[in-house]
Amino acid sequence: MKKLIVLVATIFLLQACDDGDITLESFNFDTVAVQNCSTNNLVFKIKSNELLLLNIPASSFINEETPDGSPRIVTVSSSNKIIYRIYSDNLSSSGICSILPPATPVVEKEWNASGGRIEIITDKLFATDGTTVTGYTHNIKLVNVNFSNSDNSFSFTEYIFGNYRTSL
Repeated sequence: MKKLIVLVATIFLLQACDDGDITLESFNFDTVAVQNCSTNNLVFKIKSNELLLLNIPASSFINEETPDGSPRIVTVSSSNKIIYRIYSDNLSSSGICSILPPATPVVEKEWNASGGRIEIITDKLFATDGTTVTGYTHNIKLVNVNFSNSDNSFSFTEYIFGNYRTSL
C-alpha cells in the first residue's frame, strides 16, 4: 500500500511541476549606437535581429538646450510610439528606413509600448576649440513604459535609450 501511495504522489508531483509556457521578455541595447532615418521621424537601435524603435515628432529634438532638471517630455501614445521587435534574421538600417520594407527579414514578434513617457535632455556639442557649437546631443530616457503584445508584457521603470546627435 505504501508503494502505491508513493507512486501516486510521485506522479502527482511530476504533473504539478509544469510551469506552462511562461516567457519573460526584456531587451538590452546598452552597447548599441542610436541611429535615425533621414526621410522620416524614426530613431532606433539595432542589435542583430532585434529593433527598438521610437517614432516621435522631429520637433522632440529641438536644437536648443534644455534647462537643468527640466527634460523635454513626450508622452507615449498612439501617435508617439515605441516598438520592440524581434525579426527572423539580422537587420540593417536601410531596411528600417526604406519606404517599402524588404520582404526579409520578417517580424516574428512585436511589442508596442503603452503608457509612460520619453524624457529628452538636450546639450550643445562643441568643436575642438570649445566655443563653436557643431550640433546637439539629445539624451533619451524611457520612463514607466509598458510593452505588451497578445502573448505577454514587460515594463521598465527607467531605461536609458541613449544619445541621439543632431547637427546644425
